[in-house]
Amino acid sequence: MRVLISGGSGFIGQALSQALTQRGDEVVIWSRQPSSKANWITQLDQIKEPIDCVINLAGAGIVDKRWTPERKELLRSSRIQTTAKLVNWIAQQTDKPHLLISGSAIGYYGSQAKGELDEQARPVEGFTHQLCADWEAEALKAEAAGVRVCLIRTGVVLGAGQGALKKMLLPFKLGLGGPIASGQQWMSWIHIEDQVNAMLWLMDHPTLTGPFNLTAPEPVTNAQFSASLAKALKRPAFFRVPAITMKLMLGEASELLLEGQCVKPRALEQSGFSFRYPQLDQALQQLVK
Repeated sequence: MRVLISGGSGFIGQALSQALTQRGDEVVIWSRQPSSKANWITQLDQIKEPIDCVINLAGAGIVDKRWTPERKELLRSSRIQTTAKLVNWIAQQTDKPHLLISGSAIGYYGSQAKGELDEQARPVEGFTHQLCADWEAEALKAEAAGVRVCLIRTGVVLGAGQGALKKMLLPFKLGLGGPIASGQQWMSWIHIEDQVNAMLWLMDHPTLTGPFNLTAPEPVTNAQFSASLAKALKRPAFFRVPAITMKLMLGEASELLLEGQCVKPRALEQSGFSFRYPQLDQALQQLVK
């Protein structure tokens, strides 16, 4: 299969690209950053051969900086405009891709302290919900071209020395880790291996369409996560980070760390997908060893 990945230079994109290559698929990376790699393009019109599947992972880091008006616009444009370009390109192709897997996030549901959320759950209005809803709506336009569309609502992706876990490791290794604020906010997480395998699963099962929560089946509270990470590192976790500290550092973006959702991968499990790392202790032990 010939696969086009936008955002292929990121944490998830690199892991996916490696997995696709290992199983014999051909990967084309579309990125704003130039590269000397033969499979790397900066413009879609550089593609000369038909693409079987498009995987859209592009988007500026959601919690990297404070959400100023300018940052919010970048978060929207880097997702929605990039998706629109891909959908327009797909529509123009004589030999169209069979599938578009388009990134989204569990931010679609908004911050919800209580209740389990599957793909049919009602969202709470707010910036993250509207961002994800508009992002998904743009991707779904590809269906008008006869393309199967899968929307992946991703949680906190855990990888060895990468992503969210990379930012957490140093304070925990120093014995300075601990819960954020009350620690009772939910964390819906997923191991990078399961994240990649879930995308491959969607590729390989042509009857699957619509939204899929890419989170492990056993979400935890922030306090449980902190205890589990400290256990894996054989360190204490007594230092609680006050909510005000996060608010001063990140402003409105701190809601992603101070609030949460208990998200369940109902559609993925019903499709027959099996998680390799369904439990957090197991996942963290593998990642930090």
